[in-house]
Amino acid sequence: MQISEIIVFVLYLTFMLGVGVFFFIKDRNGGEKTYFLGDRKMGAWVSALSTGASDMSAWVLMGLPTAIYLKGFGEIWIPVGLAIGLTCCWIFEAPRLRRFSIVSGDAITIPQYLSNRFLAKSKALQVICAAVFLFAYTIYTAASIKGCGIIFGKVVGMDPTCAMWLAVLIIVGYTFLGGFSAVCWTDFFQGLLILGALFLAPIFACFMLEPSSQSISDPNYWNLFGDWRKIVSGLAWGLGYFGMPHIIIRFMSIKSQNELKKSAVIGVSWTVLVLLFATIIGIIGRVKLGLNDEIAQNELVFVQMVRMIFPGILSGILLSAVLAASMSTADSQLLSASSAFSSDVYKPVIRRHRAGDRELMWVGRIVVLAVAACAFLLATGPNTGSIMDLVTNAWGVFGASFGPTILLSLFWRRFSFAGAVAGIVMGAAVDIAWIFFMTQTGIYELAPGFLAGLTAAVVVSLLTKPGEEVEKLFDEAVNIEPF
Repeated sequence: MQISEIIVFVLYLTFMLGVGVFFFIKDRNGGEKTYFLGDRKMGAWVSALSTGASDMSAWVLMGLPTAIYLKGFGEIWIPVGLAIGLTCCWIFEAPRLRRFSIVSGDAITIPQYLSNRFLAKSKALQVICAAVFLFAYTIYTAASIKGCGIIFGKVVGMDPTCAMWLAVLIIVGYTFLGGFSAVCWTDFFQGLLILGALFLAPIFACFMLEPSSQSISDPNYWNLFGDWRKIVSGLAWGLGYFGMPHIIIRFMSIKSQNELKKSAVIGVSWTVLVLLFATIIGIIGRVKLGLNDEIAQNELVFVQMVRMIFPGILSGILLSAVLAASMSTADSQLLSASSAFSSDVYKPVIRRHRAGDRELMWVGRIVVLAVAACAFLLATGPNTGSIMDLVTNAWGVFGASFGPTILLSLFWRRFSFAGAVAGIVMGAAVDIAWIFFMTQTGIYELAPGFLAGLTAAVVVSLLTKPGEEVEKLFDEAVNIEPF
């Protein structure tokens, strides 16, 4: 434990809370759209780095480098799949989703967009979406909380459970107070910190390698094409982006199409660099540290390398990047779950549109507290699994359920409301069933789940009709001038 690292941690966390307080005061008279979407006023840099930071949780600094450190070069297909998926997402999905969400009743959440896209009178789609959100985001947030607990315990020497409590209080604090604007701006700063940490660590580590450094004795470590299942599963990770609500909601918040183009370049560049540096850290960590069971079990490759290379103050700053990665994802997930319940269940179903903006904001804040509490209980459970395990499962559920439906809603004029419901339900069901019964196949559940959701959505849409008004709305969104 180093006092300088603790001081840096305290200053960093104080700054994060300060951002939340600032936007609480600034937007205190704002409404539902302000709290959940920042009034669609986000610029290119904030949107891009917020998208990246909310995507890359603690797994990119702890889970991914450790997976490559432990299992070898075959795990590189995960970052390759993610890089391809995000690039396609920014190029093809982002421009249309922004336009479609505005034309579809100025929707501020993904479930609201889907319901408005089909001019649905039934609230079934919104309720189903909200249920999937609350389930998957609890798992996803648990991974972020666990990452915070591990890094707090390692640096401060605090009991991991107490460390997780502290992390929850900080994350909930600025999300509860500042809403979407606070989340985006804290994610912007945290995105810079994550990139800086991943950039510096492998460069300095390379200079520290000596000719006498131990080589990797496992002959299969460098085998990139050794197992076709790893290739399929790794590339399947990229499909998750198309249905990841806390990521694609950023596309809806950007203030103009021109800003969106700039944001795409920044966002893709940031993500590719982060994934590249995380991969390098895993490889250098194996060479420099050797195969160590404690490092592998606790996912500490990045942490060990930083503390080995840098002095106290600088290591504190770089290790704060792990907190940044965890917090930047957890805050976005909490806000997405909150908006899904308050805007898509409480307002239209429970209160039947009688709730005012301030009431919805406070309901949203209560949901933030509830989801955070459930995620904390899951993170502290004895059989929770690793950070990578939790992220893998949550990513799969979201990608399989929402990915096919979002894409079809943006690119297929014939897509129907019934097809959207079938796609979400089937994708989620197959993904979850695969986790419980088919993991021995070695195929990541997102691949069969996405295929099942896509098939169900197309078949049911062909058996039903979207309606003339729904097709007109699609044409309007496609042909509208960029703005």
